[in-house]
Amino acid sequence: MDKQQLSKDILKLVGGEENIDQVTHCMTRLRFNLNDNGKADKATLKNTPGVMGVMENGGQFQVIIGNDVPVVYNALVGNMSKSPDAKPAAAATGGKKKNPLSAVFDFISGVFTPILPAITGAGMIKGIVALLLTFGWIDATSSTYIILSAIGDGAFYFLPIILGISTARKLGSNMYIGAAIGASVMHPTITALLAPGENVSFIGLPVVAATYASSVIPILIAVWLASYVEKAIDKVTHASLKLIVVPTVTLLIIVPVMMIAVGPLGVIIGNGLTDGINWLFNNAGLFAGLLVGGAFSLLIITGMHYALVPIMIGSIATLGYDYLIPLMMVANFAQAGSALGVSLKSKNKQIKSLSASTGVTALMGITEPAMYGVNMRFKKPFVAALIGAAISGAFISFFQTKAYVIGGLAGLSGIPMIIGPTFVYALIGIVIAVVASAILTYILGFEDVPEAVPAAATTASAEPVTPVAADVNSSASAVSAIEEEKGQDQEVFSPMTGEVKPLSEVPDPAFSEEIMGKGFAIQPTEGRVVSPINGTVFSLSKSGHAIGLVSDNGAEMLIHIGIDTVKLKGQFFSPKVQAGAKVAVGDVLMEFDREEIEKAGYTTITPVIVTNMHQYESIVSAGRTAIKEQELLYTAKA
Repeated sequence: MDKQQLSKDILKLVGGEENIDQVTHCMTRLRFNLNDNGKADKATLKNTPGVMGVMENGGQFQVIIGNDVPVVYNALVGNMSKSPDAKPAAAATGGKKKNPLSAVFDFISGVFTPILPAITGAGMIKGIVALLLTFGWIDATSSTYIILSAIGDGAFYFLPIILGISTARKLGSNMYIGAAIGASVMHPTITALLAPGENVSFIGLPVVAATYASSVIPILIAVWLASYVEKAIDKVTHASLKLIVVPTVTLLIIVPVMMIAVGPLGVIIGNGLTDGINWLFNNAGLFAGLLVGGAFSLLIITGMHYALVPIMIGSIATLGYDYLIPLMMVANFAQAGSALGVSLKSKNKQIKSLSASTGVTALMGITEPAMYGVNMRFKKPFVAALIGAAISGAFISFFQTKAYVIGGLAGLSGIPMIIGPTFVYALIGIVIAVVASAILTYILGFEDVPEAVPAAATTASAEPVTPVAADVNSSASAVSAIEEEKGQDQEVFSPMTGEVKPLSEVPDPAFSEEIMGKGFAIQPTEGRVVSPINGTVFSLSKSGHAIGLVSDNGAEMLIHIGIDTVKLKGQFFSPKVQAGAKVAVGDVLMEFDREEIEKAGYTTITPVIVTNMHQYESIVSAGRTAIKEQELLYTAKA
């Protein structure tokens, strides 16, 4: 296949260079951010030799290439007159022809996702402290209480600084200027100066009193403006003076503007949103809970729930409680209930096992495996979950159930968030969500999957999840350097310890629809990957989530650790080999922190596939459901 010609064909069929806002690649796909997806000729692309498939997910236009994607990417970039990575994604920079609503959600998601561990950890500590105080296990005047309270309050009090860093990072501007803007308005002298009743001015302009501690919107707006000021100053400043002039002028412009105009405006907007939500629940509680509770899972699927995070934080910061967090919790528990209902109803042992395990995971607040891998797959259980969440939402909203801190996932680990005067109603609501969804799933039923023949490799379709772009270190030339020995079976040994799953349970159509190849997946119980074959590592993603191998017999393989884990950008992954390394069965390839990855909200189910299936007739399972490293997983029959 002529990769140069393929890259030219792809460039033309996605609408030409002028239609490309950004393009990167991962282990298997070219990932385009197009100005207009409608200009891409999707049908012709699918039928182009060398293209395995085309997907649209999360606003991203993805062309699935396979192991040759680094070569095609380099050829594609070589055919473009400008660098595809010369600027941040359009959503971060206000790029042209982007859906404004999608851009806002992308911006909020990109800002809040990285800081969630900080505010979640701090919130959990606040919940624990409240629990200790409630049961009289700690004295409110003790130094222990004071220190624990400071640990819990710190991330929220200095939220403008944390958000300043995260917002600047999302916008592609200097993160430490963002931090400096937040730190300026949090300075003790400024806090004292802006106390209510004080008349304050800056060069004759009035500065309105505003409280920036725990605030969200003022710093978001300020750093957004700073990104434009910073870029404008950078363009007109000589290279030798940039280090001094750009940050100095940016801070001198943005901080006063924030205190004079942005801060008060942001506080008004934030308070308005908070007051509006509270008015809704105080005056139409049952119906508000019915609507929001029932729709919360849909909001999560679209990413729109991130737009509610500033409101949740603002409510707790200003009022000391929030109505939305309990609704998010019962929506998650409803997904768990539906998955458990599938487990009770299904006659297929693998489906029963999958739905039970993902249901338990959802109870802990990680709903993606249950939502995508079970409930949406069978459709009616997902509808049952929406109804169960609506019923529970109506109940808890009728009794004005509240959360009092932010912390932990919206599952059992988040119970400390709802400890307070309405705690009993929250617990009842959780029970209603789980039980109602399970019963509705059982009553509504679903199209069950017949038992598969154990010795045969079976794959089906599963629901998609949103992938994210990543760079890859590749030495794809290693594949062509190894002679393919046709006519030989290839035994594939397990690269990890865990539970064997059919590819149908992988929530990504590139795997579940066998676009990339055939094989099986493993739900790992340990955080280590070893080589399943004797051969060579021909590619290793920079993010560590994917490893490409070619065996001495010519079988090309892909081990993809988790789904959507490219978003972690290498966090929790520790590669032990480099591209080009020779390996034998059992050699350690990668270590990863399975628990932390799952806490971050990602499934760790790992497809282990043969990608050059044109050389093989079939995949034959070794018949194991539980497996250990180096035990036979399957055989690729030539």
